[in-house]
Amino acid sequence: MPEGWDGQVGQAGRTGRVMERVALEARRRGGQADVRDVCAAAVDTLPVDGAGISLMSTPAMRHVLHTTDRISGELEELQLTLGEGPCVDVISSGAPVLTGDLSRAELRERWPSFAPAAHAAGAGAFFALPLSAGTRSPGVLDLYAARTGPLRGEVLADALAFAEAATMLLLLASPGIGTVQGAGPEGMEEALGYDQYRAEIDQAVGMLTEQMSAGVEEVAVRLRAYAYAQARTLADVAVEVVARRLRFGPDGTARCEGQ
Repeated sequence: MPEGWDGQVGQAGRTGRVMERVALEARRRGGQADVRDVCAAAVDTLPVDGAGISLMSTPAMRHVLHTTDRISGELEELQLTLGEGPCVDVISSGAPVLTGDLSRAELRERWPSFAPAAHAAGAGAFFALPLSAGTRSPGVLDLYAARTGPLRGEVLADALAFAEAATMLLLLASPGIGTVQGAGPEGMEEALGYDQYRAEIDQAVGMLTEQMSAGVEEVAVRLRAYAYAQARTLADVAVEVVARRLRFGPDGTARCEGQ
């Protein structure tokens, strides 16, 4: 933990210290505070090695907003493509999912594809914390550690305060995020360079609902399954769909155009 970071503080003091750390990261970066600084400060403060933030676009689809390193990026893409993992469970339940050891047998039963893949990617522990705003959870703060071990007590309270800080910054970027279904902080996504990423996936889903005559949830499952089977990211497959190089029939069968 950084020098001068004490445990046993009240929630108001804890939130204040977290925001101070976030502001310090923003000054180092030379910009206005945003979720990049939350992730950087969390990694610098907590016993974790990487962080990522993802946001809901529709009830069936989410988008990665920021990751701190290669492994955290891979973990986000794995969950997005596989449709399983701690982040997915947080979105369903609205409660934190704290996994101190990804190699445990029961977790491989719970997440048969994600748990071994995440462990192979370099994650020993994984902690997913909801970004709670209003009556809904618009996103998740994911933290991973190379070593196994839990987050408990004051350390867990600090981690939750970082999730709260991320929520506050997202609300500043898009005040309606906590009340409007599907609303997202487009201004922040544009600033972080993820507006195109989100637009391509959303456009691909919209096109496939027409091609397959199916609902968004079914389309999202088919898209994820195809990406996983082809060992590609969801974003890469979405680009192919939008460019009309890849089509899905009503039965969900994929066909590359020109073949």
